Amino acid sequence: MKSFYHILLSAAMATSLLTGCGKSFLNRTPQSSLDEAALTNKKGVNNLLIGAYGALDGQDFKDGDLLNLAGGSGYTVSPDNWIYGSVCGGEAHKGSDPGDAAAILQIGTFFGNATNGFFNDKWRVDYEGVRRCNFVLHVLKNVKDMTEDEKKELAAEARFLRGHFYSDLKKMFDKVPWVDENAESYVKLNVDDYKIPNDKDIWPMIEADFKYAAENLNEVQDVIGRANNWAAKAYLAKTYLYEKKYTDALPVFEDIIANGKTAKGVSFHLMEKFHDNFDAFTENNAEAVFSIQYSANDGSGGTGNANQGEMLNYPYNGPFSCCGFYQPSQDLVNSYRTDAKGLPYLDNFNDHAVKSDKGIASSVPFTPDADNLDPRLDWTVGRRGIPFLDWGNHPGMDWIRDQQSAGPYSALKNVYMQATQDKYYDGNGWAPGNAINYVLIRFADVLLMAAECQAQAGDLNIAQEHVNTVRVRAANPIGWVKTYIDPSQPMAGYTNTPAANYKISTYPPGAFTTGGKDWAMKAIRFERKLELAMEGHRYFDLVRWGIAQTEINRYFDYEKTITTDIANGSFAAKNVRFPIPQRQIDLSVKNGASVLKQNQGY
Repeated sequence: MKSFYHILLSAAMATSLLTGCGKSFLNRTPQSSLDEAALTNKKGVNNLLIGAYGALDGQDFKDGDLLNLAGGSGYTVSPDNWIYGSVCGGEAHKGSDPGDAAAILQIGTFFGNATNGFFNDKWRVDYEGVRRCNFVLHVLKNVKDMTEDEKKELAAEARFLRGHFYSDLKKMFDKVPWVDENAESYVKLNVDDYKIPNDKDIWPMIEADFKYAAENLNEVQDVIGRANNWAAKAYLAKTYLYEKKYTDALPVFEDIIANGKTAKGVSFHLMEKFHDNFDAFTENNAEAVFSIQYSANDGSGGTGNANQGEMLNYPYNGPFSCCGFYQPSQDLVNSYRTDAKGLPYLDNFNDHAVKSDKGIASSVPFTPDADNLDPRLDWTVGRRGIPFLDWGNHPGMDWIRDQQSAGPYSALKNVYMQATQDKYYDGNGWAPGNAINYVLIRFADVLLMAAECQAQAGDLNIAQEHVNTVRVRAANPIGWVKTYIDPSQPMAGYTNTPAANYKISTYPPGAFTTGGKDWAMKAIRFERKLELAMEGHRYFDLVRWGIAQTEINRYFDYEKTITTDIANGSFAAKNVRFPIPQRQIDLSVKNGASVLKQNQGY
């Protein structure tokens, strides 16, 4: 959807924000006094804030050429973290063929080192967002034509955004430098002032940003896309969760569940239909706590305002222009198997594998799996013989670039609808962009994080209630994938017949207390896998739970018996964080020594 921060900035503002090629994240020419003076007013600082929001999608980061709208390509810096959160988390293969964007395969098998350019792009994009936020706060100090309340609200938005960018950096690289609006680099020209060590834990500073935002942001905003106080509270509670401060996180999450509202003033609740969270027509709904806004065909020209982070992640061939990446794993698909009671197999789901068409040509008949499945599978994974939105039944091999390498499945949550493509799809480039927002935090995520905190605090009954709330929505037949009235004309509509044998139920009363805390945590973790699959969370969840090495190596051991791309995949203890980009270490040299220090093991 078109949003307030997809606005062309003035030439003067662009000059103040854009960066030069080959410089470190902080080593940038400071804004001139003339530029700063022109922006030190209500209109100027609000335009700067728009630029900070614009950095959320990563596509406004310039890399030496003012006509180049991205640092590298959109997919290298995608804010949904499909590479780092989902491919690295075992939910998906890189896809395409092994030689296409091989740097992703290196990352996904944990052979990516500090010289891999994807890490440097990610670092620079997040710090570009930090820099824009800092400049907003720096300029705001001297603005005279705003009330104190107006300045607090604007500062709260800037600090919310800065907290977001730093959270992403912290999850990715762990030890990262902290710089804020008070840094000497804003008033001095000495480049050594930009070289800041990464020797501090920045979680406390991130906490402080989100606390300030939660206390000073409005509840209702006048424009879609702006953060409100409830979004800030959600980020604050999530920060506590990552720090394992469960008693701090718990009351904040429960407050959001009981009283939280969207920036439009609508009380948070789960949408009746799961797919409403992944359709541009139904987005910015009651489940969206905070989203990155995208638009298509909005008159701006090109695909600059569209979701380009997923530009590679459409089925190969068929009606899509690119490119067969981001293929769900068999391990993920098997997770959606349910037992006779409609519950998941928490420990041995791979012993109940879902039937696939791997190795079967599209011209050869194939009957999809007929056993019990969680209905969320077919809103998450494109598989043969099942409706692929309104594009027709997935044909199998004809839409897969290399089944032997990456398996038989296609990503689905990022795909636009055929019926509304004229409005929500930009096909002006070599790869498509679309208007589907990326929801950074949705209400189902909040419920499951709250469940986790309740389990850690010992209230397993409330933890189960939150998990069951999520499962109740999934169990509502109104939201299931249905068969087409006429498969040859998929946009003609659907029958009332489920497309597969969907069977899902809530956990029975007392299940969590009977199973105990460890079992309850296993069920909560599994529910996050099912509900949030292919949304970029999995790797980071596994790391914070302390089970990444066990789970990812288990995934490799199973999945490599099916595909060839990850045959050498192996997760070591060092891989709980990614390497500090070597380019940034090289640029941090001061008095003959690097200020930035590499993470242990790289």
